[in-house]
Amino acid sequence: MLRLLVIGLVALFAACDTSNAPADHTVNENGVFHKPGLQNPTVNCTECHGASLQGGRGPSCTSCHGVKW
Repeated sequence: MLRLLVIGLVALFAACDTSNAPADHTVNENGVFHKPGLQNPTVNCTECHGASLQGGRGPSCTSCHGVKW
């Protein structure tokens, strides 16, 4: 069980690591880089993060932002 917890935490921090952000993610919000237009994520973020922002080519937005996204 502890091993799964450690793996989950590593995955979470890797997903939120700013060095993994694409070049067009230039807006820094609390240490996490976003693409301009993040205030309207259903228009600007779904191409990579999926229609429900639960992940696609990019990680789930909830991995860094919680259920807000």
